[in-house]
Amino acid sequence: MIFQSIEYVIFLVSLLALYFWLPRREQNLLIIIASYIFYGWVHPWYLILIGITTIFDWGCAIGMENSSTQARKKAFFITSISVNLLILGVFKYFGFFAENFTAVLTSIGLMPSPWIVKIALPAGISFFTFQSISYAVDVYKGRSRACRSIIDYATFVSFFPQLVAGPIERAGHMLPQYAQRRGLNLEGMRTGLLLLLWGLFQKVVIADSAALIADKVFSLGDPSFPILWSGVLAFGVQIYADFSGYTDMARGSARLLGIELCKNFNHPYLAQSPGAFWRRWHMSLSTWFRDYVYIPLGGSRHGEGKMARNLIITFFLSGMWHGASWNYVIWGTYHGVLVALWPFLAKRVPVLTEKTGAFGIILRVGVTCMLMHLGWLMFREHSLAMLAHDLALNPFAAPVSEWRMGAALGIEALLYGLPLLVLLPLLQRLGALPQPEDPRITSWKWTALQGLAVAACVYGIASMRCDVGSDFIYFQF
Repeated sequence: MIFQSIEYVIFLVSLLALYFWLPRREQNLLIIIASYIFYGWVHPWYLILIGITTIFDWGCAIGMENSSTQARKKAFFITSISVNLLILGVFKYFGFFAENFTAVLTSIGLMPSPWIVKIALPAGISFFTFQSISYAVDVYKGRSRACRSIIDYATFVSFFPQLVAGPIERAGHMLPQYAQRRGLNLEGMRTGLLLLLWGLFQKVVIADSAALIADKVFSLGDPSFPILWSGVLAFGVQIYADFSGYTDMARGSARLLGIELCKNFNHPYLAQSPGAFWRRWHMSLSTWFRDYVYIPLGGSRHGEGKMARNLIITFFLSGMWHGASWNYVIWGTYHGVLVALWPFLAKRVPVLTEKTGAFGIILRVGVTCMLMHLGWLMFREHSLAMLAHDLALNPFAAPVSEWRMGAALGIEALLYGLPLLVLLPLLQRLGALPQPEDPRITSWKWTALQGLAVAACVYGIASMRCDVGSDFIYFQF
C-alpha cells in the first residue's frame, strides 16, 4: 500500500475512526494489525519475516537484561545482531554476491551451479533491521531498558507510517510514546493533515514531474554532456522531493495517531560542505551510522588519519546499505573520501571555511551542490560501463543546440523544485512559518496565510500532478 493512493486514505480514515475510542494496549494492537495489513497488502509473505524478527529481538533483549553474567548477556546480544545481519544479508545481498560469483566462474570457463537464484527483496528490510539492531545495542549498552511488552515492541518495529522508508527511529524515542494512551489532539490533527498534504504535493507534483525528465535522459543510450547533466539535476530534485515527501507524509500520518516521528531533512541543498549536507540529509540514517559505526570505530579520537579512515569505512557501509550494487559501493566510498578530505582542503583554501562573507557562502553552497550531484550520477546510473561513459563525456563536443536543450530541461527541473528548494527555506528564514508553540498561529493573519497555502497545495495536486506516478525511491532499500 502506498501513501498517494485512495486505498491508503480509506485505510487511514478507518483506523482513526476506531483508534481514539480504545485503551492504550488496544490502540497498540490496532496499530500492529493496521501495520501488518499495510505491509502485507501486496506481498503477504513479508509478514513472516517481520514477525520472526520482532519475536526474536524482543526475547533476546529480555534475555540480555535478565542475564546473570556478562558472558550470557553478550551471547544474547551477538545472537540478536547476527540474526538481523543474516536476514539483511540473505535477502538484500545474496543476489549481488551470487551474480558476481557467477560472473567470476564464467570468466574462467567454469559453469555456475543452477542452484544460484535471486531472492526477492522485501520492502523496507534495511529500515526495520537497522531499527532492531539499534534497539539491541542500546539495551546491551544500558542506554535503554528492554521492552517487556511484546505488543509495545511489535508496535515499535512495525509502525506503518515509517516501516517501509523510515525515518529510522530509536527505542528511547518511540517506546515511551507507545507506553501511554494517545488521546484526540486537534492541534496534532491539524498539523498532521498539513504535513500529509505538503508531503503529497512534494511527491505527485515535484518529484514525479522531475522524474519524467530524469527517466527520459537516463533511458538515452548516448546522451550529450549538457543533456546528461540536466537529467542528473532533475534526479537531484526528484530524489529530494520524493524522500522528503515520504517523510512528511509519514510524520503527518503518525501525528494523526498521536505519535511524533523525528525530522529527517533540513534543507540539505543549502549545506556549505559535504559533511554539513549529510547532517541535513536523511538525518536518521546519518546519525545511526554516526552512533553505531563511526563512533565505535574510534570517530575522531585518534588523529586525523584514523578519522579519515573511519569516515570512509562508514560511508562505504552506508553505500552498501543503500543497495547491493557496485554503483552504491562507489557512491558511498566517493562521499566518504569527500567528507574525509574536505577539512584538509578547507585549511588550504580559506573560502571553503565558514568565516567568509556572502560570496563565500554562495560559492560553498554551489560547490557542495555540484559535488552532491556528481554523487547522484553514481547513485542513479546502475551500469558501471554507462557510468564510465558518462564521466568521460566531453562538454566541448556538444553542439549549441544540445546546450540549449540541456539548459531548458535543467531550468524546468529547477522550476518544479522551486517550492521545496527556495520558497520553503526562504519563508522559514524570514520567520513566516512559526513553530507550533508560537502565539502567532492563533492570529487571523496566520490562519488566512495558512489557508492560502493549503489552497495552493490542493490546487497544485489537482491540476499540476504528474499523470505518470512512480513508487517512492527509497522503497527499494
